[in-house]
Amino acid sequence: MQRIMHRYAGSASIQATLGAKRSLGARAQLGRYWGTLRFASTIPKTQKGVIFYENGGELHYKDLPVPTPKPNEILINVKYSGVCHTDLHAWKGDWDLPVKLPLVGGHEGAGVVVAKGENVTNFEIGDLAGIKWLNGSCMSCELCEQGHEPNCEHADLSGYTHDGSFQQYATADAVQAANLPKGINLAEVAPILCAGVTVYKALKTAELSPGQWVAISGAAGGLGSLAVQYAKAMGLRVLGIDGGDDKKELFHSVGGEVFIDFRKSKDLVADIQEATKGGPHGVINVSVSEAAISLSAQYVRPCGTVVLVGLPAGAFVKSDVFSHVVKSISIKGSYVGNRADTREAIDFFTRGLVKSPIKIIGLSELPKVYGLMAEGKILGRYVVDTSK
Repeated sequence: MQRIMHRYAGSASIQATLGAKRSLGARAQLGRYWGTLRFASTIPKTQKGVIFYENGGELHYKDLPVPTPKPNEILINVKYSGVCHTDLHAWKGDWDLPVKLPLVGGHEGAGVVVAKGENVTNFEIGDLAGIKWLNGSCMSCELCEQGHEPNCEHADLSGYTHDGSFQQYATADAVQAANLPKGINLAEVAPILCAGVTVYKALKTAELSPGQWVAISGAAGGLGSLAVQYAKAMGLRVLGIDGGDDKKELFHSVGGEVFIDFRKSKDLVADIQEATKGGPHGVINVSVSEAAISLSAQYVRPCGTVVLVGLPAGAFVKSDVFSHVVKSISIKGSYVGNRADTREAIDFFTRGLVKSPIKIIGLSELPKVYGLMAEGKILGRYVVDTSK
C-alpha cells in the first residue's frame, strides 16, 4: 500500500499522513470484518439446504450460499433442526401472514456459533445456540417492553420471514437466539426451541394448580407429547385425546394418565368429563382440527380455561354463548414464549424432566416429512440431521 502511495502522493508529509490514515482505516475495516466473521477461514462458501421458490412448489435439496451475519447476528452451524407443523403452513402459504420467497424453512435449529457480528456480546465462538420461531422484534414497542416480543408488529420469524434452520448454516438475531448449555444433546433439544417453549407457555397461560386435570387435545404429536411431559413436571394430572393405538402407547410412555381415543369414543364430551370427574380444569388444544377446538369448550370444567395453540387454516372458535357465560369458562390464545419462557423450558429439559420423543432423518429426506404432516401421520417429532 505504501509503495503505491509513494508513487501517487505529492510530498513525503502527505504520503506519511495518508499512509497512516489509510493503514489505520484498513486495519479498522479488517478488524470490523473479522469481528463479524471470526474464524471465517473455517466457514465454507456454500452449504446444503432445502429451499422452495413458490408456495406449494418443489422442495429443493441443493447447494446454497452460506449467509453472512449482520452486526447484531450470530452465524450458527446448524447440526439438527426439528420439523414443525408451522413449516407446512409456511410452505403452503395458507396463513394470512405473508411469507418470504424464496424461503429456507425451519425454526428449531440447534448448533454451534461459528461467527458473530461486531455488536454481539452475549455469544462467543464455539458456544451452543438455538434458533427459535421468533428471530427478532423491535424491542421498543409496548408489547416488547412488557415481554410480549412474539406479538410485536415488526416481529421477524425464522423459517417464515427470515431464512431458517433447514440448512447447515443459518443466521440468528443474538438477542433472541437461545443460549444452550454445554454438553446438551443438540438433536433432542431442537424441538424444545419451538414445540417445548410453545406448550410450556400454553400451560402457564392456563394458570392451573398442581393436582388439577389438564386435557391435551392432540396428545401424541410433536407438540402434544411434550405438553404431556411439561404438565406432569408441573404437577398436573394429564388426560390425552388423540386417535390410534400407536398414539396411545406413546402418550403413556411419556407419562400420560388417561387416554381417550376420539376414533373409538361414542360420546367424547361425556367420556372426558367422566374420566376427570366433571371435566378438565384446563385444555391445551394443539391439534389442527376445528372440530376438536369446538369440543374443548363443551367438555372443559366450569370456570376452566381452554388454551388454543394449534392453527388449522381458516378455522373458527365456536362456543355456545349461553353455556360459555353460565359455565364462566375462558378461551385464550397462546403464541410462542418469550426469552424467559425459553430459558425455563430448556431448564426443564436439562434437568431431565422432559425428553424429546424424536425420529432423526437426513435433511435430504425432509420433503417426505412434509408429506406425512399433510396426511396427519406424524408420531412424536421429526428432527433432521443437516449432515445427511
